[in-house]
Amino acid sequence: MAKKGTVDARHYDVIVAPHITEKATLLSEFNAVVFKVAKDASKPQIKEAVEALYDVKVTSVNTLVQKGKSKRWKGKPYQRSDMKKAVVTLAEGQMIDITEGVS
Repeated sequence: MAKKGTVDARHYDVIVAPHITEKATLLSEFNAVVFKVAKDASKPQIKEAVEALYDVKVTSVNTLVQKGKSKRWKGKPYQRSDMKKAVVTLAEGQMIDITEGVS
């Protein structure tokens, strides 16, 4: 494992993108941020990546796998791919501004 606080290339592979929805925005009242993460990422890896990339203290990480929906386009069925999400709870007083990106 890398030393805490140092940004490693694999941290960018763990955190795919922020997940911005109404529910995710409501979670910001409870110091939580939602990220799309790699399907094989574990909770300790997600915690380490968020702490290194955004320079914040993470108190907990909850993960879930959202199964892909069956959809139709021009009459032909297709399947959206599964997506793993992580709800990251930050320590009191910590904040991540998703709109500014990773520094």
